[in-house]
Amino acid sequence: MTHRLVVVGDTLLDRDVDGMVTRLCPDVPVPVLEEATTLDRPGGAGLAALFAARQGFDVALVTALADDDGGARLRELLADAGIEVHVLPLPGATAEKIRLRARGQVLLRLDRGGAAGRPGEPPPAARAALAGAAAILVSDYGRGVAAAPAVRAALARTSAPVVWDPHPRGPRAAPGVRLVTPNENEVRQLTGDGPDGSRLATASRGAQELRRRWRAGAVAVTMGGDGALLCHSGPTPLVVPAPANADGDTCGAGDLFAATATGALAQGALVSEAVQEAVREATEYVAAGGVGAALVPGPGSGAAVKAAYRRPTGTGVYGDRPAGAGPRHTGDDGAGAPPHRPDGADGHSVAAGALVADVRARGGTVVATGGCFDLLHAGHVATLQAARRLGDCLVVCLNSDASVAGLKGPERPVVPQGDRSRLLAALGCVDAVVIFDEATPHAVLSWLRPDVWVKGGDYAGGGGDEPDLPEAALVRRWGGQTVVVPYLDGRSTTGMIAAARSGAGRPAEEAR
Repeated sequence: MTHRLVVVGDTLLDRDVDGMVTRLCPDVPVPVLEEATTLDRPGGAGLAALFAARQGFDVALVTALADDDGGARLRELLADAGIEVHVLPLPGATAEKIRLRARGQVLLRLDRGGAAGRPGEPPPAARAALAGAAAILVSDYGRGVAAAPAVRAALARTSAPVVWDPHPRGPRAAPGVRLVTPNENEVRQLTGDGPDGSRLATASRGAQELRRRWRAGAVAVTMGGDGALLCHSGPTPLVVPAPANADGDTCGAGDLFAATATGALAQGALVSEAVQEAVREATEYVAAGGVGAALVPGPGSGAAVKAAYRRPTGTGVYGDRPAGAGPRHTGDDGAGAPPHRPDGADGHSVAAGALVADVRARGGTVVATGGCFDLLHAGHVATLQAARRLGDCLVVCLNSDASVAGLKGPERPVVPQGDRSRLLAALGCVDAVVIFDEATPHAVLSWLRPDVWVKGGDYAGGGGDEPDLPEAALVRRWGGQTVVVPYLDGRSTTGMIAAARSGAGRPAEEAR
């Protein structure tokens, strides 16, 4: 079944002028660009609609277009992409953004079109399209379409999930939207909240404030190459790290993120699943070369941007520590000796303490996570690698054998603490391991005082409505932030043990 997506918002004409620079201008010391090619494409809401169409959706675009050459060019480009366009009349000129580039590097951007005029009334066909949508994306570029009273009235009546990609100059989201997708800078401008504390804390605080003000179901703050932070009504945000570091042209990545999330919601995904899919798609898009590579014409170009929500949701297995990370302090003497508890007067706890002190002295972020890690599996590794991407070092707080037995029963752990700590320390994403005897990690956390405390979490039950995590209040005492990263589905130590005892072989993964 093809789902009908409706994109609402301001459409711009984007033009890339590519050429070569081989000399400077003789009268002023500026480079001279010799034009080689010019590529036009829809921008703003038009680009989001184009992404959705290339993902296989039936797309309608409700937008404002001027009666000029730029508006005619946009109509032509959108028609060629198979997008049904419902036009609000727009006084004045079409907004154009022209990028002058040499060897893929932007030298200058030229904007044309002036201040936005007030769009006219949407035609009846636009209102009918909104009424029949499976999902709606509002791609607001601050030029008036999202503020049109008739458009907002139609959005208030819809029962379809609405994703709102805001602009600081635009209106507040219509009440009851399913998801708002600002970037870090936008959420600060929209809330008036400056950076105070860690990056995650600032993003989380802004997201919760924006969700409250706009009565939105959830807010996902995009964080560039670091993924996204999702806040629901619960106290603990979900952090979705990007699958890999991607350097490249980020133009359009936010539009693709919002379009992908909207498509996933149209197909019944949970908000947390939609955000995970959107992070993956946006990361792959940037790594592949951005808008120039994704929209290049030619055979098979319709599949240049892969269909949303086709791959399994859930956190992937991410890469090791970021390039350039500082030295590891694993509490290992080179022969694989396990680290010990913070209350022990041995060199291993000193090493972990030295790591934390060194990272803090360099202005870095200390990340910690904890657990039993009995029968280390891919789900554990995914959580650890995701956690490591949130800061400059990762300390694992490991339950001792006595602690595990008290929590899990006398037959656990299967793997003794020495071996468990060695396995963890061997992972490239783990910088230090500290063993603790207590039932909870409160004592070791009070000693480490991490900036970020990470837990693997299951948002499948509705995403973030669970009570505050037990350690969250403690971590807040020193200004730390508690976050959840998604589970990797179908991996469980308990399931592995049960399968081994029954002779069933490897545990079956959940159908996805």
